[in-house]
Amino acid sequence: MVNRLVFRLILIPILWALVANAVASDTLSAEADRQRLYEGEVLSLTVKGTMTIDINLSNLFDFDASSLPQPDMQKVKDTFDIIGQNQRYSIETVNGEMIGQVTWVYQLAPKKTGNLTIPSLRFRDAQSDAITVEVVDDNPPGQNSSPRDSFIELSADKREVYVQEQLILSVKLFFNGNLIGGELSEPSHPNAIIESLGKQTESSRYRDGMRYRVVERLYAIFPQQPGELTLPEIRFEGQARDSSGRLKFLRDSKQLFTIPVAGVPDNFTGDTWLPAAGMALSESGLPSDPTIEAGQNLSRKLTLVARGLPAEALPPFNYDMPAGIRAYPDSPARETLPDEEGLAARLEQTAALVPVDGGELTLPEIRIPWWDTTTNTEKVAVIAARTLQVQAAPGQPQTNANQTANPVQSPQPDSDSNSGPGPAAALPAQQSSWLWPAVVLILLAGWALTGFGWWYSRRSRDKPGEPKNREDESEKALFATLCESAKAGAPETPDHLVRWAQHQYPQSAIVGLGDAYRVLGSEVVERKIRQLQARAYSQQSGIAESWQGDDLVQALTGCRKQMVAKPAARGQLPGLYPDELNTG
Repeated sequence: MVNRLVFRLILIPILWALVANAVASDTLSAEADRQRLYEGEVLSLTVKGTMTIDINLSNLFDFDASSLPQPDMQKVKDTFDIIGQNQRYSIETVNGEMIGQVTWVYQLAPKKTGNLTIPSLRFRDAQSDAITVEVVDDNPPGQNSSPRDSFIELSADKREVYVQEQLILSVKLFFNGNLIGGELSEPSHPNAIIESLGKQTESSRYRDGMRYRVVERLYAIFPQQPGELTLPEIRFEGQARDSSGRLKFLRDSKQLFTIPVAGVPDNFTGDTWLPAAGMALSESGLPSDPTIEAGQNLSRKLTLVARGLPAEALPPFNYDMPAGIRAYPDSPARETLPDEEGLAARLEQTAALVPVDGGELTLPEIRIPWWDTTTNTEKVAVIAARTLQVQAAPGQPQTNANQTANPVQSPQPDSDSNSGPGPAAALPAQQSSWLWPAVVLILLAGWALTGFGWWYSRRSRDKPGEPKNREDESEKALFATLCESAKAGAPETPDHLVRWAQHQYPQSAIVGLGDAYRVLGSEVVERKIRQLQARAYSQQSGIAESWQGDDLVQALTGCRKQMVAKPAARGQLPGLYPDELNTG
């Protein structure tokens, strides 16, 4: 410590003697790393300044180059953006003088094309020369043009589209050197749905004799309004090192051409507008044999696959069935899979079908009109109608299952007919004299036991307690949420309906809307819920605005009142077959 202090005390007068009579003029030079560049590229401007440094006792130990003056760069900002800068300095003794050299490196991005001038810069009493650079249009370089450090290429698979039709956008970034870091912007538009098609891919390509590394991203764009689609510029800013280790700033921007967006064609006949590159509708699960039995549990799966659409755009299946069959559909399963050709959508739904009447039964045809974007024509995905022969259950009359079956009255026996003696008539007189009193006593005893059991269970159920109060409060909250959602026409109303039905019928196997419809038994609730599901996919914008949920709320309230009037029904397990088959 003492040696260092002594050395500094000796060095101070020596330095002072060296610079006391020093006379040197300040100098300033400016140099650009290129004289010609493309629009969007970045050039490096190196500015060097020299000056004599006056080191004295007051600044010897706290000398800081950041306190040195800098060149006046304000005039450069008229034609260039300064996107980065750094500086370094050195001090040396020349002919007994302390000469300081400061180097500033600026990254300049041109604001326009043409011949641009970097004006003369001033530093203290020194002044640099002006520099002229040429900025050319941002087009792919020709054979005689200078290669670019980085550039963006945009392309689309179509020059025009229909509203809600898929447009695939390709964004390619070309760059050379080792990329240290960078940011490539994403496409966006307020009137379009944009989905990324998987992860970006990386490759290498040659352009004009130079090897570039290429990063490519694909996007699926769905315009939501007719007119013109103009996307904002795609921008890139980054840094890379060349083969010599020199740091380069990369920058470019590109804008896609304007895309005309056509409206829905007047000759389209469907209720839901579906512009797709392909669509297929299929079914599975039904037996190949058209002869079935009444009460037989059938499982039918419908599958709709579309190319060029998201799964949310596919309409729900229509389960309007003839009166002779009951349908209990599960919740639909939707899936969207992206690939290089765009989005592929899949909609699957399984329904349990139970025929309840014997006779001939026809499953109606399913038709889904869609617009083929490859041929620019309307097409229809069809599942043909299917006729089944339903064998009636034993004791059930054979009817036309496609129509509402009328109840058939069982013939009453005629007391005067000669059908033969009944069982009671066949008994001897001495046996019938004590048989009927015994039967009456047994019935009276059973009735008494049943009445006592009902009284005891009612007494236990009606005891006040905290768990019952909590259950009532939970049911009120679920029903209030369901009514609010139904009145507003919210898309999550079906989920609230299933949760409320599960609470009301805890012993019933309620897993979807079909089960909820079955236990509620309200055609109004089922019809209104289906309308609510369909309105989200309809091309008629007025449907969403004219939704009235009062009818649905009124129907739900009616179902709730019936539950209060018949509370015992909540604890019963559902029958294996519909009521129509429980004969005798």
